[in-house]
Amino acid sequence: MDKAEDIRRIIAQEEALVFHQFDEGVAFEIGLAARRMAVSRQQGVVIDVRTWDRPLFYSALAGTTGDNPHWVRRKANTVQRFAKSTYRIVLEKSWDGDVFPPRRGLDPNDYVLAGGGFPIRIANAGMIGAAIISGLPEREDHKLIVAAIAEVLGKDISAIALD
Repeated sequence: MDKAEDIRRIIAQEEALVFHQFDEGVAFEIGLAARRMAVSRQQGVVIDVRTWDRPLFYSALAGTTGDNPHWVRRKANTVQRFAKSTYRIVLEKSWDGDVFPPRRGLDPNDYVLAGGGFPIRIANAGMIGAAIISGLPEREDHKLIVAAIAEVLGKDISAIALD
């Protein structure tokens, strides 16, 4: 894995996976696509799609635990704070450790360095929410939510997918 190449691809994903319109129905399609993919692969994940004011889709599959909803909440907070995917933040960090440094003022109970959170953006409007997966290794969480969003948008992202 080439970290710089992964960062470049994630930025390209964030630029390519932008909605022209987004509502409860689109959120449901994203969640359903992610759920279908996870079930077919026998992956135990929590799937959460939300705008900043409310949750729009939630599903917990077999194999998840009571910890996964907390990971989802913390990943959503991280997406909202930094306006980028959480896996990109993990790859871009310049410090040792798996929490934000104290100088950032981000409580680890509310923010997490872990992949699986992806921003929901609307063209000409900006970021309005996030789609989050929790339950797999962080790179796989990221790949699953990106695949679901790309499917709903009808976009072929093979050129910018993570290997």
